[in-house]
Amino acid sequence: MKDRAYVPYAFLFPALLGILIFKLLPIAEGLKESLYASSFLAGEKTFTGLKNYGDLLTDPVFWNSVKITLLMNVVINPLQIVLALFLAILLNYHLRGIGFFRSIHYIPIAVSLPIACVLWSLMMNQEQGILNSLLIAVGLEPQPFLGSQDQALWAIIAIATWRGVGYWSIFLLAGLQEVPLSLYEAASIDGAGKWKRFKHVTIPMMKRPLIFVTVADTVTNFLLFAPMYILTKGGPQDSTNVLMNESFNSAFMYSDPGRASAIVMILLCIILIIITAQFKLFKAEH
Repeated sequence: MKDRAYVPYAFLFPALLGILIFKLLPIAEGLKESLYASSFLAGEKTFTGLKNYGDLLTDPVFWNSVKITLLMNVVINPLQIVLALFLAILLNYHLRGIGFFRSIHYIPIAVSLPIACVLWSLMMNQEQGILNSLLIAVGLEPQPFLGSQDQALWAIIAIATWRGVGYWSIFLLAGLQEVPLSLYEAASIDGAGKWKRFKHVTIPMMKRPLIFVTVADTVTNFLLFAPMYILTKGGPQDSTNVLMNESFNSAFMYSDPGRASAIVMILLCIILIIITAQFKLFKAEH
């Protein structure tokens, strides 16, 4: 048995190596980059310590990006999780035609994000988009959608939710199918209605899938970047300029990789803090 003690580690080694190369090393390189400032005249980098972080703390553009990022995630994360759970429950019913519905509900995630953004930009076009055509057809005023400072962020939240709910529902559906039917039968015999069965049987038995979906969805949405870049470029008037978009602008538009890396490091810290709070919340409810 002692000779086989290394076997689990041998199987884990490729995954651990991948995490080291593709996760930990880039984080270390980003942290290092955030401590330097590039000098294009001299053609070299200058060590500046925490100056990039200090500059961010007094930068109103950065704080606006923090506000937009947090606002978006406060809305989109609970929205996607609740809708994904509702969809998973619907998919779990044994109804006529449910197999077909289970197939088509996954179509949004099968469409690549850039293509989905282009399609939605056409549908939300202020002049010829199908959404405004439908609004006009029912007697309502056309809306600017992505062209409005007040509506652009909500439009992106709607697009990301449309694409993400089907994906997360797959994990929750798998969790629902693992709940023993005997528990529901016992609860019914005790007189529990649908709501009580959902509250006292489904939710407690779904803790692990819900934790996974909550954490994974949080990370995904904090790192969401493509819709902002493709649809609004962070506008109008920085209303969709999330931290990832601001980091991209710093690196590739303003040629300031130190500032870009500092933003990413701060974003990483925010994600870690929120994920830690989520784990503690679920543990406290256990």
